[in-house]
Amino acid sequence: MEKIIISKDRQVTLDGLMTLGMLESGLKTADFLCCEDVELEAFSGIFSVQAMRDGNIYMQQKPKRMKNKPIYRDDNASFTRGKDGKYYFFFAMDEERIAELPEQLVRQASTIAQKVIRELICN
Repeated sequence: MEKIIISKDRQVTLDGLMTLGMLESGLKTADFLCCEDVELEAFSGIFSVQAMRDGNIYMQQKPKRMKNKPIYRDDNASFTRGKDGKYYFFFAMDEERIAELPEQLVRQASTIAQKVIRELICN
């Protein structure tokens, strides 16, 4: 049995059976059972799937999400620059600590703002 390698230059067509179904939660499922004797490198990923009315199904893997690296971090806050050129301030705190939220938000935002100001003055 020869191992099948899928690359940018090589597509492979396999014969098989596809079972479509729906879970109790309402989510749809699709299982493909290959009827050929092949060995394929296993993979998993997040895909965009489009099922057509005629039964054709098209799948395309979505690229991995690229997270922004924080420029500055504090206990519950981070300051990042997005790929769109905009700056983002993110703050998160547990609901049980709601009484501390205003004080912590002001303190951490001020700390990060002071770091940004120092960075601007030094450059």
